[in-house]
Amino acid sequence: MSDLAQRLAARLAATRERTFRLLEPLDEAGLARQPAPIMSPPLWDLGHIAAYEELWLVRRLRGDPSLHPELETTYDAFETPRAVRGDAPILDHARALAYLRDVRERALEILDGSDLGHDADPITAGGFVWDMVEQHEAQHTETVLQALQMLPAGGYRPSRRAAEARGGPAVPAGERVEVPGGTFEMGAPEGGFAYDCERPRHPRRVEPFLIARRPVTNGEHLAFMADGGYSRRELWTDEGWAWRQEEDAEAPGYWERDGEGGWLVRSYDVVAPVDPRLPVCHVSAHEADAHARWAGARLPTEAEWERAAGLAADPRGGANLDQLDFGPAPCAEVPGAEPGPQGMIGDVWEWTSTGFAGYPGFRAFPYREYAEVFFGGPYRCLRGGSWATQPSAARTSFRNWDLPKRRQIFSGFRLVYEA
Repeated sequence: MSDLAQRLAARLAATRERTFRLLEPLDEAGLARQPAPIMSPPLWDLGHIAAYEELWLVRRLRGDPSLHPELETTYDAFETPRAVRGDAPILDHARALAYLRDVRERALEILDGSDLGHDADPITAGGFVWDMVEQHEAQHTETVLQALQMLPAGGYRPSRRAAEARGGPAVPAGERVEVPGGTFEMGAPEGGFAYDCERPRHPRRVEPFLIARRPVTNGEHLAFMADGGYSRRELWTDEGWAWRQEEDAEAPGYWERDGEGGWLVRSYDVVAPVDPRLPVCHVSAHEADAHARWAGARLPTEAEWERAAGLAADPRGGANLDQLDFGPAPCAEVPGAEPGPQGMIGDVWEWTSTGFAGYPGFRAFPYREYAEVFFGGPYRCLRGGSWATQPSAARTSFRNWDLPKRRQIFSGFRLVYEA
């Protein structure tokens, strides 16, 4: 096996190990439980991960038949939408594990004999399709963590790693970074893996602006709430106000009153007072828009976000990623960091004001259903990754998207001001 093939195999193995580690606390009933119609039972995700790997690494590359042809539709994300996955005829835990194991054995055989050279078929050149499959599984582990957070308190009891001291003193409230206007190259460069919606790289112009050095914190959002932010109609768009009324929202997701005038927040099995130092999480784009308007600011466009992220010499330096902290870290100075925006990668996804669409010259590859079918609809872009994002899927060009009303994602926001 070539050096590149060995590296790809090692990454596939590491991601699979993480999948199993995250699901280890769940029994059979917990794996089969669907927490809400907008999320899947974790057991469906296991079978889908296997089916996706089989489709792209085994069936497409070598033409092997499916090990479970009767379940091809069941594990197709478009043929079986989330709302019905809890009732779908899926494999039980033991059979899902066997499916994952058998597919991986065949995939590694194919990897060992594949041409990974840069002049090979685009699907295998540089290991593209293996990267895609690994990142697909990594992204599903974050989706599973979203679903597990939706269970009642104690429904999932993760094994948290010991908390590490991150950074130095708190980033001062209201501190802003000046971002010069001009034209920059937006999107993923050639070489290395990126999804089709991150390309092609293209020139994009932005006007000068100011961006907050860090995401909005719980403390700042508490001030918004105390000033009547959730009841002041003038702060909300028409769509946002309709959502707030329908949801009767008065605080971020998973917050609850403590009975003494304060607020508690639940993270899986732990309920604790809201920490004002942490970036606010589980907010919709509507809440982010209203808070920004209250603060005399706005949300960044996608282009502004990526331009600002490019100011950091190492945007991932000190980033809180990789899932095992099971929550964001306080907004603190990163030792040795340049005086630019901090925390652009990790902790919380950051809502932007931009709808999801293709870049100029976009070409779907290798399939339309990853991104193109979502273009031009109601979806809003998020950037930067969260604590629940694995490092392979954390880059400044990565584009996430969801409906602006969604709060199950580990989402926060950062403010932008006119220069």
